[in-house]
Amino acid sequence: MEYIMTTDALTKKYGKKYAAKDVSIHIRPGEIYGLIGRNGAGKTTVMRMLSGLSNPTKGSFTMFEKSGTDALKEMKNVGVLIEHPGLYPKLSAYKNLMVKAIAMGCDTKDKHIRELLELVGLADTGNKAAGSFSLGMRQRLGIALALVGDPKLIILDEPINGLDPQGIVEVRQMLAALRDEKGITIMISSHILNELGKLANSYGIIHKGELIDEFTTEELHKRCGQYISVRTDDNPAAVKAIEKVGFNNVEIDNEGFIRINERLDDVKLIVKTLVSADVVPTHVSVSDISLEDYYLSVTGGKSNG
Repeated sequence: MEYIMTTDALTKKYGKKYAAKDVSIHIRPGEIYGLIGRNGAGKTTVMRMLSGLSNPTKGSFTMFEKSGTDALKEMKNVGVLIEHPGLYPKLSAYKNLMVKAIAMGCDTKDKHIRELLELVGLADTGNKAAGSFSLGMRQRLGIALALVGDPKLIILDEPINGLDPQGIVEVRQMLAALRDEKGITIMISSHILNELGKLANSYGIIHKGELIDEFTTEELHKRCGQYISVRTDDNPAAVKAIEKVGFNNVEIDNEGFIRINERLDDVKLIVKTLVSADVVPTHVSVSDISLEDYYLSVTGGKSNG
């Protein structure tokens, strides 16, 4: 199976406005696919259609190599967390999972439920009501609910949105483990690009309802390459000195770093040049173009994430 899920010109229109238009994505088995875009770009709309929560205006999708009504029958193999997890606030994490398992006619054995709790880091919550959980705990419980029934694919809409740094790291590590240890394919939407860049294998960029690019991590590196990053005690003087020794593609970015997009093997020459010009280099490295850099270059604007 080359792709576990594909869409063909998937479209959702409300009145005269397109929430998603002609979206065609391709998700491989065993990968994490990141759907990225600004808030309101159409990420949730696409995921709702793929989850069977909203009917497309036009277009279609295949799931596990089946299409149409046959694809919808495969939803038993798909776990979903769209927007906020639907929890019973007065019930414990254990009982929330048990209710979901009973409703789906899935494995309700104590061992299975406790394995899910352990997997998402909620094994020690006991009888604590889910309504008193922190945001991060609720998100982890939502992911556990999506895993009821041992799905082969899970669809997660902004699962790290609103979490504190520790919560983000915990969810990231958990999702990587689901992919690497369980072989679960994950489709995840996010506008927090620096975190998604640490996790995903492939990406789709959605902008104003349209999918404008799709690529793997390897393709991103090939397209963008690397650059030399330099910071000094006098960046304007440093740029002049660097340009005098033949560097042409030199600029100062918004974070105060000098970016040199050529001659990556000449780092020593740059340092020597700066010292000779009485400029003190405080940082020198060869860095990869980030996912956020590339995203901004193809969407032509500032990130709101």
